[in-house]
Amino acid sequence: MCGIAGFTHRGRRAAEGRIEKITRALDHRGPDQWGVHESNDCSLGIARLRIIDIEGGKQPIYSAGGDTVIVFNGEIYNHDEVRRELVALGRSFASRSDTEVILQGFLEWDVKVFEKLRGMFGVALWTESRKRLVLARDRMGIKPLYLNRSGGDVYFGSELKAIFGHDEIPRRISREGLNAYLSLNYIPAPYTMIDGITKLAPGHWLEWVDGKEKTEAYWKSEFAPRGDIKLDAAKEELDHLLRESVKEHLIADVPLGVWASGGVDSSAILHYAAECAGRQVKTFSVSFQGRAFDESPWFREVARKYNTDHHEFDLNPEQDLAAAVEKIPYYSDEPSADAGALPVWFLSQMTRKHVTVALSGEGADELFGGYYTYLADNYAGAMRYVPKPLRQAGRALAHLLPVSDDKISLEYKLKRFSTGALLDPLEAHLYWNGTFTTREREGLLRAFQPVYAPPNYSSFLELDQHWYLPDDILYKCDRMSMAHSLEVRPPFLDHRIVEFAARLPESMKVNGSKLKHILKETMRGKIPASVLTRKKEGFDIPAHDWFRGILKPLLHDTLTPQAIRESGLFREGAVEKVLADHEARRANYGYHLWGLLMLFLWKKQWNAVTS
Repeated sequence: MCGIAGFTHRGRRAAEGRIEKITRALDHRGPDQWGVHESNDCSLGIARLRIIDIEGGKQPIYSAGGDTVIVFNGEIYNHDEVRRELVALGRSFASRSDTEVILQGFLEWDVKVFEKLRGMFGVALWTESRKRLVLARDRMGIKPLYLNRSGGDVYFGSELKAIFGHDEIPRRISREGLNAYLSLNYIPAPYTMIDGITKLAPGHWLEWVDGKEKTEAYWKSEFAPRGDIKLDAAKEELDHLLRESVKEHLIADVPLGVWASGGVDSSAILHYAAECAGRQVKTFSVSFQGRAFDESPWFREVARKYNTDHHEFDLNPEQDLAAAVEKIPYYSDEPSADAGALPVWFLSQMTRKHVTVALSGEGADELFGGYYTYLADNYAGAMRYVPKPLRQAGRALAHLLPVSDDKISLEYKLKRFSTGALLDPLEAHLYWNGTFTTREREGLLRAFQPVYAPPNYSSFLELDQHWYLPDDILYKCDRMSMAHSLEVRPPFLDHRIVEFAARLPESMKVNGSKLKHILKETMRGKIPASVLTRKKEGFDIPAHDWFRGILKPLLHDTLTPQAIRESGLFREGAVEKVLADHEARRANYGYHLWGLLMLFLWKKQWNAVTS
């Protein structure tokens, strides 16, 4: 796991020290080894976290004649398999590293090499004789890659701060990015919070040759549910795929562990890890002692079952929460509107004290239907047959319920659901995972823009895989873990499992009121029964409560009338009203306020300006 950065500069030397400066900005992603490549036309940098071939895998790596050079962020789990294929074709290797496998594969197959790789990656390859730069990102967008084009040149990096290191690139807030952020809680590719900076889409490569650019997809998961798949056969196939994926994800030359939440997803990963590792597995968890949503009884039960070397961190108001919150904007690159970033920050911090790599359960909810929003979609579909005045009356009644301090209370769910039931199906689905409705943003922003419509996906599951998963869940996990130089691997996102899930009928995912039906049936008899039947808890913080208590001073110090006015983003008094309504318990706006807090802390950290 690493951070990469670079830029083209046709026929001229780059400013002295520029590539070193932007690469050093990524030191937290790769504190173990640092290197750069410079020529008349291109500069590349790497900050490396050593995982595979610790001594032999130093980067950049050059081809035998020195014409092609690679910098690489990620892990390729089938690198031994691809290496054997290349050796049979006459290729020779100087190391055991997966980075060199990509380089030799590129020399043999060009961009077709990306189709052969199983893993997570952001990669850059420069060929001097052709003045050709090729960038690529893994299929599911586990690893990031940001881009800027200026004057016919391309600037790129694993994080925005690598591009921010070019002082000539302005940091103007993108209206499209801001509107998406306040609506969805994240910013879907290709947009970012900064005008002129985009994300390379997952499963794509980009070719730049002397100022001319081409981008193409090398993979896409096609949703094609089949009606002839039987449950028993599907369970057997999923069991095999998960075992193989976890076995590959355990490959490392450094200590490794598993994040355990006590839910089905992480427990499934732990089950196969304990089966395949051949040694005691280390597990890591975050608890909320004394709170109704504390998951420690379940993750402790799972840890006992697999006799793990278990470590846990209790996240409570006595921790120095404000200090951690104020650090997040630097490492998150874009403002992180997902309040789950805070527990992931502390989980990563604890985990890194013991291991360098952790396996996690990310992706299972989006592949197999694990969110309550999918049930809400179904229930709201039936509700829309009810005359709108009656639905409006139901919303009014729900909003008479007293406000609760619980993380996600019944009151909060009823209010969100009744509001969503008045929206069209797409906007409702996005709203249930997001914060402000279209109407609320119209009243909030000086320059309102609708969130751009997603492509025509066949289901909300497919939409979440292409939007929510890479640009919220995986984004949050990458930034918070890499802030602590920790590599996190999600075995569910092996593309063979993704393609398998895309073939399954919807009834094997959301079956009546049962979520993740196929995954739970596959794990029945393997993981504790209590884990299969327990209520799902979101991995985030009690934001409503903490913004009325422990985090209230930070909120007021950040969202000052002067800061809001000088931002030029919001209508006079609009943010103050959200804050006042929350504190007066007229509404629960904890997650809305987290997004606003992160936005203003981020804007201050990076001196972003309003266009």
